[in-house]
Amino acid sequence: MITIEVVLSPALLHLTKVKDTNVVVIDILRATSTICTAIHHGAIAVRAVASPAETLDLKSDNYLTAAERDGQKLEGFDMGNSPFECMEGRVEGKKIALTTTNGTKCIEAVANAGARNVFAGSFLNLEAMADYLAKDGAPVVMLCAGWKDSFNLEDTLFAGALIEAISQRGETFVDCDAALMSEDLYKIAKSDLVGYLKKSSHYRRLSHLHHEEDMVYCLQHSVFETITGLVETEMKKI
Repeated sequence: MITIEVVLSPALLHLTKVKDTNVVVIDILRATSTICTAIHHGAIAVRAVASPAETLDLKSDNYLTAAERDGQKLEGFDMGNSPFECMEGRVEGKKIALTTTNGTKCIEAVANAGARNVFAGSFLNLEAMADYLAKDGAPVVMLCAGWKDSFNLEDTLFAGALIEAISQRGETFVDCDAALMSEDLYKIAKSDLVGYLKKSSHYRRLSHLHHEEDMVYCLQHSVFETITGLVETEMKKI
């Protein structure tokens, strides 16, 4: 039986036992979706970095540098935080150093808390992720990156989708109101995720920055089977 817990914001992480659990970090729009896409398209590794300055420091180690704050690419970096920047051979055979507003700091936080494994959660590989977690059988913690420590809809919906998918593969135990809410919310929204999320704050924020194509892409279900997880200090294909 797999125990599942959802953390709705990194500000709540200190209340959760992470040690020896499989942690799925969720930043659907867009960091973890971009990380999964980069690995699927041949990147060797993606290193989650806390600050833009630290990211630029890795350029001398042959990393592509990628940086985003408040939904916008930062000047002076090779890439921003769009999955489309990882396609058409642009990242194949390369390492990427990525810093974002919300998601990358969550990867660092759980890596330092003794997690059994740390994964990048994405609708893009939902079924493959559920297969892996169900087969492994260890307790699962889903950490929603949110928006600047606040709750958001898109990460919570993915948590609900992943709970549903794991539950379809075996027996689960959910004694966490955040997890119950996430699954119920997903059941309401899953027939039209894009339509449901159009009212959300981050969807509207990214729409104003002309990132609609990114958001539609990130909400696709299971378009590839690559599992992306933390190996030492970098996100790689598992």
